[in-house]
Order: sequence, then C-alpha cells, then structure tokens
Amino acid sequence: MKKLIFAATLLMAMSLAAMAADVSGKWTAQAPGRGGQMADITFTFKAAGDSLTGSMTGFQGAEVPISEGKVSGDNISFVTTIERNGNTFKQNYTGTVKGDEIQMKREGGRGGPVEFVAKRAK
Repeated sequence: MKKLIFAATLLMAMSLAAMAADVSGKWTAQAPGRGGQMADITFTFKAAGDSLTGSMTGFQGAEVPISEGKVSGDNISFVTTIERNGNTFKQNYTGTVKGDEIQMKREGGRGGPVEFVAKRAK
C-alpha cells in the first residue's frame, strides 16, 4: 500500500513539473531601447508542448520572428535576429511566467542585459 501511495504521489509531482506555463497569446511591455528611451513591444507567442514560436513587434515597428523558442515549466527562452545595414544583431530573451506577467531579460546587443516586465494583453 505504501508503495502504491508513493508511486501515485511521484506521478502527480512529475505531472505538475511537466506542465508548461500558458504563454500563448499577446503580451505587451515597455523596455529600454537606444539611448535608454522606453519603447513599446508586443510579443505574440504560440506554445505547443515545450516549443515556443511567434514574433516580436516593437523597435521601429518591425515584426521580427522568434527562433529557438522553448517553454520549460514557468520559464521561457527565445532568440530574435535582426539584419540592419549589413549587420546581424542577435538577442537572447529569457523569462519567468508569473500569472499574467513575464519577468523578462534581454541579452545581446549594446548596453548589457536589460530586465523588464511583459503583461498579458487583455
């Protein structure tokens, strides 16, 4: 009987750990851009299992696809790549989902890491 209870408890714990945060949909944020000026950004995410796809619209209004997107529990990560004037700019994003907010961190580009909050669009 103890083995059965232990197995059931272990199975429930593994099931909860495997559940990914619900990030599908639109999320809006303000994040520092060039010169520290705040810019409005919209993320459109679609999660399927541990895969994350979608796009980011913001800086200068351009829509940029996300790549290498992953969802692991409450954590997300993805990459954006922008081509400008013959140069390629790659930025890595990570985030932790907490209800209708994502604590985001952007790395790459100029100025070092930037932290900001994205909120689920209503």
